[in-house]
Order: sequence, then C-alpha cells, then structure tokens
Amino acid sequence: MKKWAAFALLIALLVILLAAASVVGSVKIPLAEIMSIIRGGGDETSRRVLLGIRIPRIVQASVVGMGLSVSGAFLQGLLGNPLADPYILGISSGAALGAAVSIVLGLGMLGTQALAFLASLATIYLVISLSRLGPVAEGSTLLLSGIAVSTFLSAILSFIMLISHQHMSGIVFWMMGDFSLISWNEVFVSLPAILVGTFVMYLYSKELNAIILGRETAEHLGVNTERVFGIILACGSLVTAAAVAVSGIVGFVGLMVPHITRMFVGPDNRVLVPFCALTGAIFLVFADALSRTLIQPAEIPIGIITAVFGGPFFLYILKTSKTLK
Repeated sequence: MKKWAAFALLIALLVILLAAASVVGSVKIPLAEIMSIIRGGGDETSRRVLLGIRIPRIVQASVVGMGLSVSGAFLQGLLGNPLADPYILGISSGAALGAAVSIVLGLGMLGTQALAFLASLATIYLVISLSRLGPVAEGSTLLLSGIAVSTFLSAILSFIMLISHQHMSGIVFWMMGDFSLISWNEVFVSLPAILVGTFVMYLYSKELNAIILGRETAEHLGVNTERVFGIILACGSLVTAAAVAVSGIVGFVGLMVPHITRMFVGPDNRVLVPFCALTGAIFLVFADALSRTLIQPAEIPIGIITAVFGGPFFLYILKTSKTLK
C-alpha cells in the first residue's frame, strides 16, 4: 500500500513539475495565462509559444526520460552490471552515428530514426561480442568494450563532421542533447517507438527477475534466456534510437534513475520499472527546465545538465557497486 501511495505521489510531483516547466523559459507565461489558453483564450503570442513550442518540448523530455530510464534498468539487470546504460555501453553513440549519417543524407525524421535504430542494435551486439568470456559477457569487460566501441564510433562521427562542413554545427549541437527544436512532428514520430519498446520490456519484468538470479536458475524456471536477451536488447536499442533521433545524446539518465529508484522500491522489476518511468520523466523535465532558465535568454544543452549530475554519480557507483545479483 505504501508503494502505491509513493507512486501516486510521484504522479502528483510530475504533474506539478509539468505545470511549472510550462511557466518558465525565456518567454515567461504566468499560470493564469496558461489556464486561460487551455480554456481557449489568452494572448496569441503566449498561445503559440505554449502550444507550439513549450508543451511539445515538455512532453518529449518526459517521454525520453521515461524510455532511457527503463532501458537502463533492464540493461543493468540483464547484463548484471550496475554501470550498464545506453550511454556507457555505446548504444547512444551508435544511434548518434546512424542519425548523423541520416542528417548528412537528408533522409528526414523517419530515416533518421531507422538508421539510428539499426546502428544502435549493431553497436550493442558488437559490444557484447567483444566482451564475451565463455558463454556470457563479463561485467568489467563489457564496460570496457562499450567505452572502446563508443570512442571508435565517436571518431567516425568526428570524421563525418569534418567532411560535411555545412552540417557540422548542427551535428555538434545535436550531439550535446537538445530539446529546443522539438515540435509535435518529432513527438508523434518518437512517441510510439518509445512507448511500445518500454511496454514490451515491462512485459518481461518477471523473466528479468529470474535472469538476475543467474542464467542457469532462470532456465531451470522455464525462461528462454536467449529469447529474452534478444528482445530486451532490441527494445532497449529501439527506445534509445527513438530518443537520440529527436533529442541527440542525453547521457547518464539510464544510469542514475534506476539506481536511485532501486534504493527506495527494491530490485523487483515489476515494481521498479513503473517507478523508473515516472522518476526518469521527472528528472528530465526538471533538467530541461534548468537548461532553459540558468543562462537566459540562451540555453544550456540538456546533455551538459545531465552530465553534471551523472558524472559524479557514475564515479560513486563505480566505487561502491560490484553487481546487481
């Protein structure tokens, strides 16, 4: 009952934060004006800013935060590594490379999402293949493989920018993570992929609980570990690709949020995942609000904000955590 009360409290906190994020920015819109706009009135300029720019941005931030957090939770459990998340394992770098190629080729949002997904899926399988010691990927080797592959992909991405001068500034700004150009088009393209990928992963929460106990134990309990492994990796890559394609690289969300949430609700993924989704949405909406207000009228790329929180947290987890099992 306490967990349901905590869940309701998180929903209330998210609603309050969404309302507060609608107010702040380079163009301040009072809450009374927002209520007037919702009722069909209000100033025309404020209406355009709120409905055409700010609300799509806030919705996108909450959905991306949700998707990256859930992906991080599943990757940590699946790989038995507390440092696993889409950013550190190189999935984000793979998606970024695919998206950058699409930007240079002018393939549009759907093309960007497709290439980002294929590249991220190829990246995670490459990382796991490089880190295999016997039948499974060993934790520390997996982490090092992810960092190595991510560095290599970043070098290719830098080369692409070098030979594509007209796209360089756009790709660089996009790589730092950015919600400033989000419109309803981006929301409608990315939202289905993130929601479907997240929901499918949640369906395998019980199987993931068994895998965390050990692959042999899970197989004795009737879990097809290879099938679950493939589905979760594919869905995690899909969610990451959809997020990266519209918002650029937003790091450390999938690392921090699952750990913080796990401290309060425990390791049972059937409970952890819904709490992760809400906490991730809250965190990224808050980070986006900071990015819009700290140095007004300019904005700080949201990837910088998340890195400020995530870098120290990564060092803390590196020092204190050995395994999730």
